[in-house]
Amino acid sequence: MVLRGAIIGFGFISENGHLPAYLARSDKFRIVAVADRCAARRERARLILPEARIYEDHESLLAAEKGKLDFVDVTTPPASHAQISHAAFEQGLHVLCEKPLATTTADAAGMLDHARRARCVLFPGHNYKHAPVVRTVREILQSGRIGEVRLVTLDTFRTTHAKGVREWMPDWRRHKQHSGGGIAMDHGSHTFYLAFEWLKSYPTAITAKATRLSEQHDTEDNFSCTLTFPTGIAMAKLTWNAGFRKVIYTLHGERGAIKIEDDEIEVTVQSDKGPHTEKHAVPSRWMDAGHAGWFQSLLADFQAAIENEVFVGDDARESLLCVQLIETAYSSARNGSAELSLDSNRAMVAIA
Repeated sequence: MVLRGAIIGFGFISENGHLPAYLARSDKFRIVAVADRCAARRERARLILPEARIYEDHESLLAAEKGKLDFVDVTTPPASHAQISHAAFEQGLHVLCEKPLATTTADAAGMLDHARRARCVLFPGHNYKHAPVVRTVREILQSGRIGEVRLVTLDTFRTTHAKGVREWMPDWRRHKQHSGGGIAMDHGSHTFYLAFEWLKSYPTAITAKATRLSEQHDTEDNFSCTLTFPTGIAMAKLTWNAGFRKVIYTLHGERGAIKIEDDEIEVTVQSDKGPHTEKHAVPSRWMDAGHAGWFQSLLADFQAAIENEVFVGDDARESLLCVQLIETAYSSARNGSAELSLDSNRAMVAIA
């Protein structure tokens, strides 16, 4: 069966990430409608998808397409994710939603609850899980070569905020009314769900600091935090003020360590003869901000969730926890980087 879908919000990530993935998986997915409030973006959608039906907003799309869709893909700025998702659930539609799931914990929790009641899949765009280099790290950890991970560092360096399309507010991430926050809201989810996987648990506390270089904007440029887990510690630094674009992650285990620097992996294993280090490249195209290949893999999981009726799975619950962490981190930053506790286990099982 081919799943019929609508993209709501035809911006950069829709055109360069999601849509190429759908087109590559045309045996399973077909985008039949698009909505965007920007006239120029609607024209762009018509050019790329001449057979799709184009609408000015999600309300008119859902009204006209009632009974003609299986799912919607929400790729608008985060402040509108919850509203659009609720409208889709009201029509019994599955939802693929870009990260962060919402801009508040209450909104994210409401989305999970509505998905469960409507018996619709809610699936977040946690595409970093699908990067080839991250899949390789997963295999190394499963082999047991470095033992149980006890310390993780996650550094994301960007030379500027991710730009939106030129036709509609390229700097929307610098306006809290649209984005909900700065780099923590933009990249925090990626950082946190990788830490969950690598430390095999959920955090119990967080301390954070957030700053911005200019009063011109109301969202932060720099963010750092320390997360306490039952199994170890994760430390993260995120910035839009770096001199290069790069991610650098390290995982430290009982018998060795892994370092990821974009497409490069360095694995060090301790032995009686001393440490042995090997390096190799895993092409993952980190410099391509669209990550269309990663989304192809993510779509396979979204399809499986629909087929198996996993309406609110681990990915959805982790997306709620990510929003809770971001919100709690902002509270910590406002209160002198105070360490704040998290009842993350309760959050994870609250909506099963």
